[in-house]
Amino acid sequence: MSLFNPSLTQVREFFVGTFGRYERSEALDPMGKLAIKWILKHPEYFALLRDPDATRAEFTVASGQTNPFLHLSMHLSIEEQLSIDSPRGIRAIFDKLATKKGEHEAHHVMMESLGQIIWESQRAGRPPNQERYLELLTLRSE
Repeated sequence: MSLFNPSLTQVREFFVGTFGRYERSEALDPMGKLAIKWILKHPEYFALLRDPDATRAEFTVASGQTNPFLHLSMHLSIEEQLSIDSPRGIRAIFDKLATKKGEHEAHHVMMESLGQIIWESQRAGRPPNQERYLELLTLRSE
């Protein structure tokens, strides 16, 4: 699996495989340990992650289903942003959010902002606007 540009199937196989290794008490690599932290906070995804056919499941807006693989991937993306404080200042905003709402809910608030920024950038055909992202996070942290 390419570290920086995995396919949809590879991402899904990573989460299903990580959960399987966790349930079999097998060793996890550092990325697997980070993933399992977030998987365990979402027991509503356990049945899906136990299903080998889950990697082929469809999640559409019309169906009203949250895509658990996207959701977990966003948790990992936010963890990466926080670990390197990029965009600069995001860690301080997160700390403020986490103090008010707890770590998990703070991640979900950040996901809303990240999702909005990605949607806006795709519609405009431009890279994501980091300043706008920080602005949205700041507003949501107040």
